[in-house]
Amino acid sequence: MSKRQRWNVLMELLAERGRVEVEEAATELAVSAATIRRDLDELAGQRMLVRTRGGAVAHSVSYELPLRYRTARNASEKQRIAQAAAELVAAGGVVGLNGGTTTTETARVLALRHADEPVVAGSPQLTVVTNALNIAAELAVRPQIKTVVTGGVARPQSYELVGALTAGVLDQVVLDVVVLGVDGLDPERGLMAHHEDEAGVSRLLAARAHRVVVAADSSKVGRRAFARICGLEQVHVLVTDSGISAEDEARVAEAGVRVIAV
Repeated sequence: MSKRQRWNVLMELLAERGRVEVEEAATELAVSAATIRRDLDELAGQRMLVRTRGGAVAHSVSYELPLRYRTARNASEKQRIAQAAAELVAAGGVVGLNGGTTTTETARVLALRHADEPVVAGSPQLTVVTNALNIAAELAVRPQIKTVVTGGVARPQSYELVGALTAGVLDQVVLDVVVLGVDGLDPERGLMAHHEDEAGVSRLLAARAHRVVVAADSSKVGRRAFARICGLEQVHVLVTDSGISAEDEARVAEAGVRVIAV
């Protein structure tokens, strides 16, 4: 198992349990305790976690987030979706991320993917444009990633920046791909969010992107929400979990969207 694979497993264990013990992790990964200690030290250096005596706990920012950002409901599905969505982001590209649990997990996968790459001045391994304060806070300390924050008025319920200031920044950028989290995806009405201001920012992100990827667990497919983001004709890929029904998958595919069920 490579170091990057070990790191992925350790972060998955941390997301599931909230803490990781060295001896326990060494047994599960079939490596020495010394190897796990080195891995945890390096991940702590990347601010992916906080070292404790005998192990590690999730980074303190995770405990300060609103409930909707804590990995709980459909955690394993969202982690698999995040892994698959991150694979659609090319190294050296520009990716947009809105707020949400699945996009937050996607940001962590991207950060982990580039964590052990050399830092080259003026040449970021990835550029991330986001209106989510929690995503920006986690990525801003990664020297391999250039983090661009949209600006705007912060919504305390979601840590997302919204409003006219947000639009002003997004009008000046071009994205290779945007990964959107949504509250609902209806084959006829398209993508939706619960709040109109968040929907407005997601709509702008989609309009500025060459490719639009939706990362949403299957419970969101077929669900409707208050505010429309855009139609499925603007969406290129839906990354979801294997719980999506055959009927829903067929209807989304008929709209011209590639469906990846993990």
